[in-house]
Amino acid sequence: MTRSVYVTGIGRGDGRQVVELGIMELLTRQVDRVGIYRPLVHDAPDRIFELLRSRYRLDQDPATVFGMGYPEAAALQADEGQAALTARLVEGYLRVAASYETVLILGSDFAETNLPAELGVNARLANECGASVLAVIGGRNQSAESVAAEVRNAHHAYTNLGCDVIAMVANRVDPAQLDAATEQLRRSLPVPVYALPDEPALAAPTVRQIVETLDAEVLLGDDAGLARDALDFVFGGAMLPTFLPALTPGCVVVTPGDRADLIIGALAAHSAGSPSIAGVLLTLDEKPGPDILALAGRLAPGTPVVAVPTGSFLTATELFGLEGKLAAGTPRKTETALGLFETHVDTAELTERLSVARSARVTPMMFEHALLERARSRKRRIVLPEGGEERILRAAEVLLRRGVCDLTLLGEEDAVRKKAGDLGVGLDDPALQIIDPHTSPLRDRFAALYAKLRAHKGVSYELAYDMVADVSYFGTMMVQEGLADGMVSGAVHSTAATIRPAFEIIKTRPGAAIVSSVFFMCLADKVLVYGDCAVNPDPDAEQLADIAIQAAATAARFDVQPRVAMLSYSTGTSGSGADVDKVRAATDLVRAHQPDLLVEGPIQYDAAVSPVVAATKLPGSAVAGQATVLIFPDLNTGNNTYKAVQRSAGAVAVGPVLQGLRKPVNDLSRGALVQDIVNTVAITAIQAQGDLR
Repeated sequence: MTRSVYVTGIGRGDGRQVVELGIMELLTRQVDRVGIYRPLVHDAPDRIFELLRSRYRLDQDPATVFGMGYPEAAALQADEGQAALTARLVEGYLRVAASYETVLILGSDFAETNLPAELGVNARLANECGASVLAVIGGRNQSAESVAAEVRNAHHAYTNLGCDVIAMVANRVDPAQLDAATEQLRRSLPVPVYALPDEPALAAPTVRQIVETLDAEVLLGDDAGLARDALDFVFGGAMLPTFLPALTPGCVVVTPGDRADLIIGALAAHSAGSPSIAGVLLTLDEKPGPDILALAGRLAPGTPVVAVPTGSFLTATELFGLEGKLAAGTPRKTETALGLFETHVDTAELTERLSVARSARVTPMMFEHALLERARSRKRRIVLPEGGEERILRAAEVLLRRGVCDLTLLGEEDAVRKKAGDLGVGLDDPALQIIDPHTSPLRDRFAALYAKLRAHKGVSYELAYDMVADVSYFGTMMVQEGLADGMVSGAVHSTAATIRPAFEIIKTRPGAAIVSSVFFMCLADKVLVYGDCAVNPDPDAEQLADIAIQAAATAARFDVQPRVAMLSYSTGTSGSGADVDKVRAATDLVRAHQPDLLVEGPIQYDAAVSPVVAATKLPGSAVAGQATVLIFPDLNTGNNTYKAVQRSAGAVAVGPVLQGLRKPVNDLSRGALVQDIVNTVAITAIQAQGDLR
């Protein structure tokens, strides 16, 4: 039977979209196919459904998502009663439930719905759908005592109507009241109660939302600039020396369009990073001339400058009524919301109460979720040498907002923060540090250590002093000295530049003959491990055996049960030749070193992964047809195969993940996307957890 979760509330303004997003995150970690049902809707397309569909790659037909509009529902309830309304809405739910393992039901929003006894409508519908209820109560501008009372009343209201309430959430609680509210809530109810603080970044509108609401004209700015959060509004009327100290981080400057001094002064301050602003809004239908706009564009590329015809008073009235919204087009707010949910909700406890059976299939999204969750469980510090690179900064923001790990960015701090400001990326997090290798006090210490380590190669202190200023060497020294637990680089540096310092400084783990790599290949329904696809061009039999043993250990660490296929162009005893003999010898070495490890070789790829082919070519094999770790005979074969599968089968390739080093250092593809970087950092943090056990 489909297990469903009904997220509801008791009134408008509870910000429950954060909770709906968090619950969807928990469900998709466990279940392959999650359906969405919103019984009552104001307008289609629905903003939250579009967000969930985009983020979680849902293939659900939007026509099945919605029950009916509020006006139709109010008319039906008035004419035929609540029972008739409930029956119609349950019909819609059953259509969704027939196709999905679990369904997330999004309750009514209590906003201009014209439905009498709306709480009762939600309760009855949850009961008729057999759904467990998670109720969200808004706590903005309330004392801890008031929040606790509201939560207790809501719990009584839903349980008295027969609902299976699995948890309660107090959302938008004043941060100053959060600890007191949490303490009161924990001892007041028989179900878990979680309190989430009010988060300014979620309430802040984006510059794009301001543009759309005010129908403003965009004079300057790019998509990244328009996605910035407007955390404050600073109205410019004073002279420049008085105006500049009033600027705040993330503010939108509102000034008449003929004040070129304030426009240029604000953008110059942004360019200097003191502080980074979100944009400039010009009023009174005044626009700067082309020379001023050209100078503004050079001062702060990408920073929005927009214009409206209204005066400052009317503009302010509209601005102060705006509130940020979670949507498919606000990915930074989405990460903030998920970070907030995961920080303040006991996700393990809530997952258990959801009682959703884990799918047998492992989808790419489920694998990625598991990586972030495991990394977050025992946070480590990862150093990212390419601190001024755009994708690294965007990935860093995601990692920090989700609380995945602590981070160190390398680079000149003012330059890194200026780049982040230009991108609208927030780096104000206590878990982040920025270090400039050229000016850091650590440079002298690292130079002395590196010179001692490489003295046999004739490296002097003076040469070492120059070398450790290189970000790759500096980051590697941080890992070696325990100032970071792992390193990820390669977005703009070559593989050699990333791993050569690791070979020189960190060196191989005891028992590992060589450093090699694997990719986690996330197919539609399972995860396979490919090795070696990035490091060793033509390993001999001993090296190939070492790659296989290390890859099996890596697979096991990430919950992939290792069944190792030593790949060749022939299966079993059907072929001969130097290449086949190498694989056969490597297989024998694996069995000798790891007699309990399931391994088969030489074996062709189709016999390794297809049960039908395996039944013909190697009947009775414990590996053939169900291999999870595939070891390629050389780099040429491995690299081309992983790329072919990635492109042709639509697989998500996570890696390369280096194995065999004493401490984790991982390389990125220079074409890595932000999500690739996030995944690789999470893997590195998990590797560091193992190293520090």
